[in-house]
Amino acid sequence: MYPSEIEGYVAPCTVQEATEAFAKWGEETHYIAGGQSLMQAVKSRMIRPRCLVDLQKIVSIRGLHEDGSGRRIGAMTRYCDIASSRRLGGAFAALVDAASHVGDRQVRHRGTIGGSLCWNYISACMPVTNLAIGSQMSLVSLSGATRELGVDVFLGAPMETSRDEGEILLSIKLPQPAGRAGSAYRKWSLLTDGLPVIGVAAFLVLDETDRCALARIAVTGLESGPTRVPAAERALLGLAGSDRAEIETLLKDSASSLSMHSDEAGDAEYRKVLFRQLSLEVVTMAFDRALGSKK
Repeated sequence: MYPSEIEGYVAPCTVQEATEAFAKWGEETHYIAGGQSLMQAVKSRMIRPRCLVDLQKIVSIRGLHEDGSGRRIGAMTRYCDIASSRRLGGAFAALVDAASHVGDRQVRHRGTIGGSLCWNYISACMPVTNLAIGSQMSLVSLSGATRELGVDVFLGAPMETSRDEGEILLSIKLPQPAGRAGSAYRKWSLLTDGLPVIGVAAFLVLDETDRCALARIAVTGLESGPTRVPAAERALLGLAGSDRAEIETLLKDSASSLSMHSDEAGDAEYRKVLFRQLSLEVVTMAFDRALGSKK
């Protein structure tokens, strides 16, 4: 299919130029990051932009950075750069897990973490992994004012976020765990590197006795979009990685707290089976990664 007529296309080199272009063109202006999702919507005329503001040339919002305030990932950082990063082990390895299996090779070399978070597709991998990790979103408005939002607040229902009109997502700030931490992500899909029927991410922080002091578990593939699993998070507290039988039982029990749907990819009960299996895998791996991290 062909898109409806697009009047303008702007490729700014700075964030300020991008917000100025958005303000100039006004209604029905859209920022475009990697374009892997947006352009499909434009071609199908689900979205009819008057102008596209391409963020590809803005170097300042690309790459992985580390300073006194912690680690940040520029919103325009591509999946392939996250997948190959050596800075994201242990506590943030779930991001590497997800980025390594997003779409095909072409998608991974074009798509961006910021584009995925702002699109917030119902079964995308990046929103759920950031939800588990507890990332902070840094945004700038048309006026130049900046603000930070926790991922729990930023992500809304599928295809919705708390980003205001004209705001640009600048970066994703990763938390600094108080102790040793590990994370992991796994998905099950009908096709290799396809969208997950169910995907599960886990983030664990251990205390001095190697027991879970903090847990964040999130699942994607639900009709409600990426969702945390409080029942599993509470049940993991105080457990050690060696308590495998107890972990398996509590994850099985917590599956009942999730509202699953049925479709051509699988019925609700099958999705619960997938959740139980995948959550056990990622929790076990998160424990192993936390234990292997430096104190």
